[in-house]
Amino acid sequence: MDLTYLLLVLLVIGLSTTFWTLIGAGRSLGEVYRRVRSPRSDGPPPGTPGVGDVAVLIAAHNEAASIADSLRAASALVAPENIHVVSDKSTDATVRIAQELGVNVLDLKVNRGKAGALAEGIRYFELCDRFEVVLILDADTRPTTDYLTTGLPLFADPGVVAVAGRAKSIVGSGRRPLLGRFLVAYRDRLYLVVQLLLKYGQAAKGANVVNIVPGFASMYRTSVLRHIDVQGRGLVIEDFNMTFDVHARKLGRIAFHPAAAVAYTEDPDNLGDYMRQIRRWNLGFWQTVRRHRFRFTKFWVNLWIHIVELVISGILLLTVLPLLALSLIFDALPADMQQLPMPLDWIVNALPLEAVLVGVLLPDFLLSVLAATVLKRPVYLVFGLLFPLVRMLDAAICLSQIPKAFVPAGSSGIWTSPRRRAAVGHTPMRTVPALESRRIDAA
Repeated sequence: MDLTYLLLVLLVIGLSTTFWTLIGAGRSLGEVYRRVRSPRSDGPPPGTPGVGDVAVLIAAHNEAASIADSLRAASALVAPENIHVVSDKSTDATVRIAQELGVNVLDLKVNRGKAGALAEGIRYFELCDRFEVVLILDADTRPTTDYLTTGLPLFADPGVVAVAGRAKSIVGSGRRPLLGRFLVAYRDRLYLVVQLLLKYGQAAKGANVVNIVPGFASMYRTSVLRHIDVQGRGLVIEDFNMTFDVHARKLGRIAFHPAAAVAYTEDPDNLGDYMRQIRRWNLGFWQTVRRHRFRFTKFWVNLWIHIVELVISGILLLTVLPLLALSLIFDALPADMQQLPMPLDWIVNALPLEAVLVGVLLPDFLLSVLAATVLKRPVYLVFGLLFPLVRMLDAAICLSQIPKAFVPAGSSGIWTSPRRRAAVGHTPMRTVPALESRRIDAA
């Protein structure tokens, strides 16, 4: 029985997560030791790019509800002339808002999708020739005011070619129904768990196996960005492909630190948008796996271990919890009606209620305890009781997208953004004179 508990815990928490958590703990101890031995001097380390060397690039499609706040946040980091918006055939006020805030605007007449818009913006504005670093933001992203002062020093290591931003959910944006708060809380917990327990260890200097530089708020050194296939034709999303390209071409190291390059993102607060976004992310992941052949390197070995674990844990979540419910129903029936047909009888006896509680529900709830403590959100302890249901939904969507990813036709990459919410409580920014807006015909 003890072995059953342990196996379930490892499958629910994840073998990879357990391993990389230990690596991350070692990395953290090393950082503490270095700070004690050599107190940090004032100013960024030598080789850190300057703020003036950073271009901000935002691809937007009908983002009038959120882009103003994102541009205000970006303008707190760099000068407006360093900000470049590519409107991907927007039909709302996206272009006008960007113009009024004084940033560079490229207005595409043909919908290219996010990846196509980013690629065109990099080419048209000649970002790789004019800047040292490109910060890619989504139109609903709010980078923190210290995003660059914490993130740029990671480029002081000449081997670092990309800095993965740390994602946090915009929790207090507008009024939401209970279901919306629940879904956003789940995403907030997931970001914390993945980034602290997995990515932090994966980004250790001797590892370099980070599998996603998130497209919502991350930076690339332009000397390598020109060699990355940004567009990735046939893929529904671009960030997995760009990350895999860094590893495939052996361009350098991907850096990540939970205290650096922090940005807030707007997560869906209704079930329909949530499912569409999760479906798109998972389809994009499987499409990218299909596109890049396996190589005997640390990154690909780690990736395939993660994939095997992802599939097994998904199947486990989709079977154990329903079987638990079935077992509870049969336990409530009279004794002469409690006969289960084989093999259900064997499975239920092999996974009794105690094993599911200790091996599945308890470790998942401990993740909620971690999130509630670190993020200082006690309500996550209440929401956490039902988070396994969302994990089941995620698992079902993840597994369902595997066969779709291998359809030869692929995807166009053309996007439909989820419903955006206008943020509340932002600080108004002084309007600056608009720069020239450009409109081009693009096939």
